[in-house]
Amino acid sequence: MSHYTVAFAGNPNTGKSTLFNLLTGMRQHTGNWAGKTVITAEGEFTHNNHMYRAVDLPGTYSLYSNSADEEAARDYIIFEQPDVTLVVLDATSLERNLNLALQVLEITGRAVVCINLIDEARRLGIDINLKAISKRLGVPVVAISARNKIGIEALLDQVERVATGAFITDPMRIIYNDEIERGIAELTPMVEQMIGSKYPARWIALRLLDGDDSLLASLKENIKSKEVPEAKEVIGYGVTC
Repeated sequence: MSHYTVAFAGNPNTGKSTLFNLLTGMRQHTGNWAGKTVITAEGEFTHNNHMYRAVDLPGTYSLYSNSADEEAARDYIIFEQPDVTLVVLDATSLERNLNLALQVLEITGRAVVCINLIDEARRLGIDINLKAISKRLGVPVVAISARNKIGIEALLDQVERVATGAFITDPMRIIYNDEIERGIAELTPMVEQMIGSKYPARWIALRLLDGDDSLLASLKENIKSKEVPEAKEVIGYGVTC
C-alpha cells in the first residue's frame, strides 16, 4: 500500500474541516503546531489501496504573515511539501476564495481544487464551469458537497491522480508588473543559491520583496544547514508588492 500526505487548505467556513472529518472519521488526533498556539488536526483515510495522511491546516484567507494561522499553513506547505494540497473553496463565494487557491499554486503545483457547497450554489442559481476553471488553473477541479456526501469519490480520484503523478499539473503563473518581475528575476537566483531548488524560489523571492520577516525567520528555522541573511541584506531594490 502506497502512502501519501494531503494537506487541507481553505478559508474559514468553506466546509474544509467537514470534509476532513468525513474522510478521516475517528482516525484523527489534534495537537499544536511546533512553537505556536495554533491547533492542528491529523488523520488518515484510504482510497483505492492508497493510505493518506490528512493534515487539516488552519483556516486562512491568505498565506501571508498576518497571523499565526497563516504562518502555520504557509510553513507546512513550503517546508513539509505534502504530496497534495487540497484547496477547499466555497462555491457561493468563488471570487473571494480563489485568492487563497492562487497563492497555493504559486507555492506548489501538486494541488487539487475542491469546490464545496455545490448544492447550495445550484440552489442559488450559480453555474460553475469546472472544466474552464481547471484549464485556467492548470490543476484538477472537482465540485462536491461534503455535508451531503456528493462528489467525494470523484474528488479522491483526482487526489490520487496528483499524488501518484498520473496527472501532471501545470499551475497558473501570475505575472506581476514590470518592476516586481525585475525584482523577482534578480532575487530568484540568490534565493536558489541560498536554499537550493527544493523550495519555491519565485514565491519566496516575491515575499522577500514585500519584506516578509516572518518568512525569513521560518527559513532560518527550517534550513539550519544554510546561512539565511537578514531581509535588508537580501532586498536592495526598494520594491514592494
